[in-house]
Amino acid sequence: MSNSRDLLKQLYEAAVAGAATGPVTKRAVEALGIPRDRRVWLLSFGKAAHDMAAAAAASLQRSLNQVVGGLIVAPNDAPPPYGTIAVMAGDHPVPGPRSFAAAQRISEIAARMKSGDVALVLVSGGATSLIAGPLRGMSESELTRVFELLLASGLDIGAVNAVRRRFARWGGGRLALAISPAAAHCLAVSDVPGDDLATIGSGPSVPDPSTADEVIDILEEAKLFDRLPTSFRTYATDVSRGAEPETPKGGHPAFAHGTARVIANNRGALDAAAEKARSLGAAAVYVVDAPLIGEAASAGEAIARWLLDLRAKSSLPSGAHAPRIAIWGGETTVTLRSSSVRRGTTPTPPPPGGRCQELALAAARVLHDAGER
Repeated sequence: MSNSRDLLKQLYEAAVAGAATGPVTKRAVEALGIPRDRRVWLLSFGKAAHDMAAAAAASLQRSLNQVVGGLIVAPNDAPPPYGTIAVMAGDHPVPGPRSFAAAQRISEIAARMKSGDVALVLVSGGATSLIAGPLRGMSESELTRVFELLLASGLDIGAVNAVRRRFARWGGGRLALAISPAAAHCLAVSDVPGDDLATIGSGPSVPDPSTADEVIDILEEAKLFDRLPTSFRTYATDVSRGAEPETPKGGHPAFAHGTARVIANNRGALDAAAEKARSLGAAAVYVVDAPLIGEAASAGEAIARWLLDLRAKSSLPSGAHAPRIAIWGGETTVTLRSSSVRRGTTPTPPPPGGRCQELALAAARVLHDAGER
């Protein structure tokens, strides 16, 4: 067994490999069995957009499907995998000019789709911001501000995306509306606990399970509703009282000919890391089923207490050569408390670091206080 740092690096690399999106995307596209006489459009959004699009395009080429157009939106540029597919970079974690341009390009592509066409919608983490655009009557700067408020709020990802899909141009099934009557087949790589398709990328091509009333309740409970721009509050209230249409729900005709499923998730990464740990001779491997959610610092402290409890109950001595490995997965949040989130002030960058660093430091502090080194 190598030293602890090398061991953890190997486990991390195994987890990343276990979450590889290319192979699962290829299999999922093949399983769709798209008829060769259908025109196919390829839309791929998110941090894994390039890999997913490349795998899908290769699969479609092998099956002799005609890819007539499409768009990849990722945090970075890369060569397109197919001549008819455009590539754009979006902004993340809050939308900016590149995201707004991508949102408009999606509209132009969707307008070219016809009845009988098939749209492959590939969604991965980060898609919400990368393709975000404002709804009619809302400004781009206001949408950016709302994203910043939500990121700083400490709300969990389910609540955050319930709000974001309500106000983002392509969230909450609105992409399926634009694509209809073409069929939208969504293949999603989940980065959220529970693998909720409406939460992954804010569900651009799946029904929105939440109502305007529920979104207003989320915002009011978090004391954010009154901090929204007037146009956002007015829109939500108008939808609530029936003056504006709701987002499309299950049973809407836009979803009649499409499908949606999760093709990869956090569990694949956890299992790959666990398998690697066993192959390296770990004395015991624990894959914790409960998702890692909530405030990053609190989650880190909980991990440390879990480990200390395991140590106390274990018969293995603290200096045992073969390590015991515990593996968690999920998505935590951080509540920012800086001038960047106060109304009426000029935004300033948040402090350095991120949620994983905060989690690790919180765990380290608890372990240090318990005498661990």
